[in-house]
Amino acid sequence: MKTFSFEKLSVWQKSRKLAVKTYKLTKLFPDDERFGLISQMRRCAVSISSNIAEGTGRHSAKDKARFTEIAFSSALELLNQIIISNDLELLSNEAYKNVRQDISEITAMLDGLYKSK
Repeated sequence: MKTFSFEKLSVWQKSRKLAVKTYKLTKLFPDDERFGLISQMRRCAVSISSNIAEGTGRHSAKDKARFTEIAFSSALELLNQIIISNDLELLSNEAYKNVRQDISEITAMLDGLYKSK
């Protein structure tokens, strides 16, 4: 089976794990958040790794950089949502700090990827 270039990127691997972690954490949220924070958080968490993958399929440096920017923005959107989730006491302080650390690492890696284009 062929391995695509994005699968080799540490930032993609970390962002994929973050998406899985987000799904597991939001599974514990109350049902009334199904169409609110749960949906938003899951979509932007998946968007990070999806945009990294899509960007590697583009031929121009400008296109690749644009998808890296979108992934970065999705990571910041997720950060905002975990802050709100923590404010609402839907996330424990430990889970909040853990996800925030993941996002910090991923955004730093995305910044490096963007600058390398």
